[in-house]
Amino acid sequence: MKLPLITLFFFLAFISKTIGQTNDSTQRHKDKTKKGWNFGALPSVAFDSDLGFQYGILTNIYNYGDGSSYPRYKHSIYLEWARTTNGTGKNQLLYDSEYLIPHIRLTAEASYLTDKALDFYGFNGYNAFYNSELVMPGSPAYVSKMYYRLERKLTRIKLDFQGNITDKKFRWLIGYTLFNVKIKSVDIDALNKGRNQNNLLPDTSLLYDNYVAWGIIPQNQKNGGTTNLLKFGIVYDTRDNEPNPMKGIWTEALILTSPSFIGNNFAYSKFVINHRQYFTIHKDILNLACRISYQDKIGGKMPFYMLPFIFSSNQIRDGLGGAKTLRGIARNRVLGEGLLFGNLELRWKFFRRVMFNQNIYLALVGFTDAGMVTRKYDFQTNNPDALKYINLGDTEKFHQSYGLGFYGAMNQNFVVSVNYGMAVNKNDGTNGLYIGLDFLF
Repeated sequence: MKLPLITLFFFLAFISKTIGQTNDSTQRHKDKTKKGWNFGALPSVAFDSDLGFQYGILTNIYNYGDGSSYPRYKHSIYLEWARTTNGTGKNQLLYDSEYLIPHIRLTAEASYLTDKALDFYGFNGYNAFYNSELVMPGSPAYVSKMYYRLERKLTRIKLDFQGNITDKKFRWLIGYTLFNVKIKSVDIDALNKGRNQNNLLPDTSLLYDNYVAWGIIPQNQKNGGTTNLLKFGIVYDTRDNEPNPMKGIWTEALILTSPSFIGNNFAYSKFVINHRQYFTIHKDILNLACRISYQDKIGGKMPFYMLPFIFSSNQIRDGLGGAKTLRGIARNRVLGEGLLFGNLELRWKFFRRVMFNQNIYLALVGFTDAGMVTRKYDFQTNNPDALKYINLGDTEKFHQSYGLGFYGAMNQNFVVSVNYGMAVNKNDGTNGLYIGLDFLF
């Protein structure tokens, strides 16, 4: 299944080269410099195979000052209120600026995120037994559509600061993030409201319930908890344009720690290294983008509810698996204390124009994603049912996917994305369609 992706890469490269030679207007295109406040507001209508259809409203407001730094903005404010058909809720405020505090970049977040049916497949990737028939009505093994789900409510408050060590390319980073995580089993009664009698979800034990009963998830973790996380790191960044770089490097090394002296019930530390590199193949039209990330616990005890989070200097993602990490693979399919993953994308800007006084471009992307658990989440159980379940799992290896993306951008920074990914291994799911914002990295 790797051959079609390689063929696609060469096909896109050939077509882009041809258009680049024949379409002089695209090559000569020059963006209109933007000044002052600009914003893109959209109904938050989207689709994610893991989350369902999304409805709501979002806006991203940018301030470009006198335009001398365009396409770099001076201030960015992102607001979103959204709900999805599977019960996910998003209430989010993000702020980013290098000018609010002189010579310091501030990145702030205040989010309240709710999931009535968050994916949960157990721990340690393929070591966790997965059987798709358990969620297929009509199958002899059917248990419930919600078998691999749990309910989570997450409050997250983040403040990150970056300053120059030598110049803007080489920076220090310190930050603080509050996670308040509330976990429980899926509320079957609530999900059954409005369903007809032939489509009711059975009220039965789900995987999360079994993990609690078997002692895999300890009693003092089963309902979630609060984590105060400190972040320290260095960042090296030579990108020519943050939203979609054509060239440059973006590398960072971070230490994340939740010490007991600031009120954490579970003290642990993690090491994170992220490397992203961008190669220009055809100026302003075609480039290759790659990302590799290694995230590992270096001490202490991680509570299970902190395993899904993927960290970088600018964002915190839910994964590994889904729209922002491994497209086409089920969300949170790959959970462990140590993770290694990567993404490779060929990005082709095939259309660029000034329309309605806005700088517009369209892009196609061919991609492949892969990731695996490098350090298992350690748990203890003597329950025979649990041991049987775990022993049915497979040896951990790379979880792989590939697919296509379509992107539309306004003024370089406001980017709407559509990605379709397919999993290589059926034990990771089948495929995923994701409509949202921004390039993956």
